[in-house]
Amino acid sequence: NAVGCISSSTKNSRSFVATMSYNSFLNKPENALRRAEELLTISQPSAALALLHEILSSRRHKTWSPTYEKIIILYLDLCLQLGRSREAKDGLHQYRNLSQSQAPGSLEAVIRHLIEASEKKCREAKEAADKGELPKPEEKGEGEEATGDDDDADFYEGSHLLLSTMSTDPEKAQRDTAVLLPALKFLWEVYRAVLDILKSNSKLERLYHGAAVAALKFCGEYKRRVEFRRLCDMMRMHLGNLSKFGGVGTVTFDAGRNNKVRGWEGWTAESIELHLQTRFAQLETASALRLYTEGFRTVEDIYNILQISRARRKLPGVNSPPPKAKIMAAYYEKLTNLFWVSENYLFHAFAWYKYYSLCKEYNRGMSDDMKKTQASAVLLAALCIPTTTSDINKGTGNSLGRDAIQSTVEDDIAKEKMARMATLLGFHTREPSRDALLAEIRSRNIIDDVPDYLRDLYVILEDSTDPLDMVEKARPLLDTLRAESANTESSDEDAEDNTLGRYVDPLTNMLILKLIFNLSAAYHTISLDHVKKLTSGLGVSFEQMEKSIILSAQSRALSVRIDHRAGCIRFGSAALESDEMRGQLSTLAKRLTTACNIISPPNVSSISAERAALYADVRSSIESEHINTLERKVVIEKRKEEAERLVQERLRAEEAQRKAEELARKAEEDRRLAREQKMREKEKLQKIQDEMDAMEKKRYLTAMGRNVENMTVEQLKEVDTAALAKEHADKANKKKEEAERKVKEAARQLDYLVRAVRIEELPRIKEAYDTKIEDDRTRYEQDVFEKATRAKTQWEKDVEEKASLRDCSVFNYTSEFKSTIMAARTGVHEKLCREEDERAELEAEKGKLSRARKRKSDEARRAEEAKIAAEKAEADRKAEVERQRKEEERRQRQEELEKKERMRMEEQREREQRERSERSQPAPAAGGGNKYVPPSRRGGGSRWGGSGGGSSSDRGGGYGGGRYEGRDSAGSRPTNSRWS
Repeated sequence: NAVGCISSSTKNSRSFVATMSYNSFLNKPENALRRAEELLTISQPSAALALLHEILSSRRHKTWSPTYEKIIILYLDLCLQLGRSREAKDGLHQYRNLSQSQAPGSLEAVIRHLIEASEKKCREAKEAADKGELPKPEEKGEGEEATGDDDDADFYEGSHLLLSTMSTDPEKAQRDTAVLLPALKFLWEVYRAVLDILKSNSKLERLYHGAAVAALKFCGEYKRRVEFRRLCDMMRMHLGNLSKFGGVGTVTFDAGRNNKVRGWEGWTAESIELHLQTRFAQLETASALRLYTEGFRTVEDIYNILQISRARRKLPGVNSPPPKAKIMAAYYEKLTNLFWVSENYLFHAFAWYKYYSLCKEYNRGMSDDMKKTQASAVLLAALCIPTTTSDINKGTGNSLGRDAIQSTVEDDIAKEKMARMATLLGFHTREPSRDALLAEIRSRNIIDDVPDYLRDLYVILEDSTDPLDMVEKARPLLDTLRAESANTESSDEDAEDNTLGRYVDPLTNMLILKLIFNLSAAYHTISLDHVKKLTSGLGVSFEQMEKSIILSAQSRALSVRIDHRAGCIRFGSAALESDEMRGQLSTLAKRLTTACNIISPPNVSSISAERAALYADVRSSIESEHINTLERKVVIEKRKEEAERLVQERLRAEEAQRKAEELARKAEEDRRLAREQKMREKEKLQKIQDEMDAMEKKRYLTAMGRNVENMTVEQLKEVDTAALAKEHADKANKKKEEAERKVKEAARQLDYLVRAVRIEELPRIKEAYDTKIEDDRTRYEQDVFEKATRAKTQWEKDVEEKASLRDCSVFNYTSEFKSTIMAARTGVHEKLCREEDERAELEAEKGKLSRARKRKSDEARRAEEAKIAAEKAEADRKAEVERQRKEEERRQRQEELEKKERMRMEEQREREQRERSERSQPAPAAGGGNKYVPPSRRGGGSRWGGSGGGSSSDRGGGYGGGRYEGRDSAGSRPTNSRWS
């Protein structure tokens, strides 16, 4: 029991020491850093991470120091080692709050360290996955059963079977999932956290865009399409907040106006350029991942950034230059790749045209070969644009054909989208088309910069109308283009897409469509064999040609049908709505009438008479018809006005009913919201109270030694807090009493044990003491005998040495040697004595001077103290005199006030005595003059049966009587003491 009590006290002391040490860590970050390093040396990274997290999230420290930079770097390294992305994000936010305003350079260094370490780990994981390395499973302990290994083996075998059904290389998929995927996930979370922290920090704007570009490269390198979409949405939201709250329309920006852009210092030319460069990298990544929707959204973001730049330039006092031509040229160059990959040849050609225009205007070092290559690309991109129905209608001059009839809502939507995209890309027209671009190319004389064979190809595709020899003419030109592109081509597949050879296939399709269009103008039906013979030298299969013809027919660029049964191609359409069938009936009627008139000529005189009679009848009835028409018009107008009035009344009634319903609905909605708000507040208060009760119950249960982790909310609600507190108190008291009883029992047992031990050891101690005395006596006698023996031996030896020295006459020279030595020592001694006397005199002189100086300083100090004391005494004396004067004045004022009060009291007593004497005199007779006499002083009896005045107990006695009582005959002021 005693041992158990001592162990429990030891545990309590250890917990107290741990609490004190933890508080010391919180007070000094250096101690926490040292403790974390110690934990790492004993392989406890989780404990070190928890300790560093508590230090970073502590509210005691609000001042940055270099120690915190070491702490956050170690903390992030531990998060990277353990794969704790959420803790890393939390730590970054805590460090941002600490160092953003005090040490932004430290925040930048920490973020760069985290990104570089995460990217390095990701590269190492990729290399390990490529080499075929798998993470080693943790070794089992000796006490664990073997069934766990069997279960793991079954699991891995099942995972192998599952992966074998889902991928061609299941082992590689497993390695990527086990090794590469955690590193990719951690790196992605790091990018997200960094971008969220730096989204509105103008001081670290370059770091934000560097992290964004690194995240885009990460998505492109590892083919992370989902993460790329989320990254684009995040950056779009950041840009939206900056454009909405970042002071686009103001010269000076107030950073404290909105919390969403805290740390933002306003738009500058550098920030706009950085945003554009980041969006260009985003556009390039979207092209590489073939996410064309995100690419077009990125184009919208770039347009919004350019609008911000344009709005800034319009502000007065803002000297913000437009975006550099180099940046815009790079933008349009990336657009060419995006539209080419998405097979949007129209905007691909327009992007090439804008890129060529910017390079030609601003690139002074542009060589002739580069100029020729870019001009060739512009022309070839324009020729690859497929011909639309509107282009054919403009070329033929017929705008009322089948396309005008079959125009649908989808066509209008497509036109609107195209116009919007043209506006976003900054093109010069809202209706971009193939003819418009070619006309622009001709007006700018771009064709003069291209090679001759490309000009010939342009003539064939645009001006040639002979379908029989146009393919023969175009084939060598396409071969020349393919051969020249092959010479400049590199072995890299990515470089192949930037050569002119990629336009060969689209130009071949355009050549086929141009051939079919020319054949449709010359023939109504043509055999498939003849068409194959005409296109035999292009290297295109009939299936590809058929696909191109069908796509053109679907887009209503051509009216063609392929009849495989008859083995021919039929041009035109047999529908009644076609242009050919629209005027057939009227033309037939006119021609039949002409033929009948030739066969059977009509009687001209009878026809003239019939027409004259008809005209006379018409002239006679035209007036009445006109009047009837006017009356009918008036009736129609009245009916229309009445109908409009009824409609207006109905609309007003519906509007009034709608407003009433809207007001009622709004009132009901307000009442509902108020009820819900009250209910939410009540539920919130109840929830807080329940949480507080649950926390208190958990605290009591934990203190009582019960496990509260597995208890549900319902079980906690069933526990009575008062009973639990009482039970806890009873147990605590019982535990305390038990501990006291154990201590008393242990003390009693210890007392008995000590007493028994002393009783048993007393004879043994006595026996040991006697033995020790005997041993000491024996040892002493032996030591005395040995010492006497040694002394005698030494004396005999000395006697022998003295005899030998006497034989050698050594003692004859001893006195002389002694006198010589003593003379030398006497001289040294006298010299030292003289030096010491001189030093003593010098010290005495110095002591005398120091004592004199000290006396002088003490006299000056005493004089200064005496002066200060005299001044203080004088000030105290004056203060005492002033106090006595004020006290005397106060006493005199008090005496005057008392004197005035006594005089006032005496006057009051005299006035009261005079009034009493006046009331005791008899009143004059009633009616004895014109003077008014109050009723209380009249001679007659009182109305209530008493005398009119007299004693103080009457109506006016003591308090002045009636209304005019207290005035004398002369009309002086009242003498009533109540109003004096």
